[in-house]
Amino acid sequence: MVAQFFGLKLRLLANLFRRSPWQVVGLVVGLLYGLSVSITLLVALITLRFVGDPTLIRDSLTVAGSAVALGFLIIPIVVGIDDSMDPRKFAFLGIPNRSLSLGLAGSALIGVPAVTLTIVLLGTVVTWSRGIGQTLLALISAALILATCILLSRVSASLAAFLLSTRRSREFTGLIGVVVLVLISPLVVVLFSTDWDRHGRTLLATLATILGWTPFGAAWAVPGDASTGAWGEAILKLLIAVGSTYALWLIWQFVVARMLVSPGREAAAKQYSGLGWFDRLPHSSVGAIAARTFTYWARDSRYWVSLIMIPIVPIVAILPLSVVGVPLHYLALVPVPLMCIFLGWTMHNDVAYDSTAIWLHVASGTHGLADRIGRILPALVMGIPLIGIGSVISISFYGDWSVLLSMLGVSTCILLAGLGFSSYTSTRFPYPVTKPGDSPFAQPQATETAAGLVQSLTFTGSIIVALPALIFAYLGIVEDPAWHLLALGTGVGLGLVAVVVGIWAGSRAFDRRGPEMLASAQRA
Repeated sequence: MVAQFFGLKLRLLANLFRRSPWQVVGLVVGLLYGLSVSITLLVALITLRFVGDPTLIRDSLTVAGSAVALGFLIIPIVVGIDDSMDPRKFAFLGIPNRSLSLGLAGSALIGVPAVTLTIVLLGTVVTWSRGIGQTLLALISAALILATCILLSRVSASLAAFLLSTRRSREFTGLIGVVVLVLISPLVVVLFSTDWDRHGRTLLATLATILGWTPFGAAWAVPGDASTGAWGEAILKLLIAVGSTYALWLIWQFVVARMLVSPGREAAAKQYSGLGWFDRLPHSSVGAIAARTFTYWARDSRYWVSLIMIPIVPIVAILPLSVVGVPLHYLALVPVPLMCIFLGWTMHNDVAYDSTAIWLHVASGTHGLADRIGRILPALVMGIPLIGIGSVISISFYGDWSVLLSMLGVSTCILLAGLGFSSYTSTRFPYPVTKPGDSPFAQPQATETAAGLVQSLTFTGSIIVALPALIFAYLGIVEDPAWHLLALGTGVGLGLVAVVVGIWAGSRAFDRRGPEMLASAQRA
């Protein structure tokens, strides 16, 4: 039975090489990359057999191995990998649950992650071959690690395929994964800024001690403990590793049994009453476009994913700066302008999100001015309270209320300038985006437009327009508070000029380039 599952998995992998040439090239590159990484790690682990401190090697492998095991658990959920060996596909074959579970788990050994891990584990056996007992424990631990990681990935992938079958749940999980990665980035900065010569060894030993008693790191620590003479701890951790693997095997059998008799989840259809924003806003061209944009921002995952990321960006920027020693007194002034930059920048390719529905504007003769104003109204509705409330909160942390005028002026200028640039670039330089209904994380290739240039223009353009207000704000902080009033007036004035000019230029481009925008949407 297991041999048949192995053969099926090999045929599935062979079919991958029957795709288009470029997909085959990408697959080969991925395989070569995984092989090169595994061989590099194998050579490094073999070298550690003859050099290095066993205690340091044990701690390093325990921490790194725990991260690898955690990756086998989390990545299938976050990425949402298509499970070619889904247990539900074998529901009508009448295979006993135990045999099916064993076959599916065994077939997972055929794949780049499993092969890479196997090669690395062979290297750990060489690393800890410092005696008969240590070598035996290293072999047992390597087998337990491989089984644990395979079972973790199988349980994770099957639960993801079963519970995250609806588009909304996959988008939500992917968003959580992105947020977690973004929030982890400051931790990476802290690790790189740590004085490893003085504190690194202690930190590594502490992490290894904790992780070594968990299911993720116990098996990794067993041969290392034995090599350092801690045989009692090695045996206890081996029992933890064996118990964890057996528990995962029972969980995997339970998951397979449940999936064989449970249908996939279906998205619940929502019932809406009334016309929503179309009832609340004026019945005009501007009101209809604004109502549709409000609806997009509330229901379309491509919009609300970007909106959720806006308050996270200041966290990512502030934490590393605080780690390197920038006073919190000044960091309090960063979040509001930074959020305004990204709020204005979010609209820089807004027309492309309509996809082929832009034909309604072209066929109905919608005036470009109505389209430009209607699209930026939701951003203004959110941006104005953000500037007002956020500025008050920031200045309360800063401690000098005279800076409030500069904060209002700079933030207003950046937001309005960003919306002005976006009003023009979204009509003049649209580039391909994710289609409606697709995952917001599946960004298509932008081959026909200078997407990077458009994004840079919108992002840096708003900062350049706000430079005078920024200079006056700086002078108000370091020289005379009287400059803050000038920063407010200059910021609001330049922002209004930028948004008016942007709307005017964008509306002219919209009226003139209707057929081109429709053709671009059809080619995307």
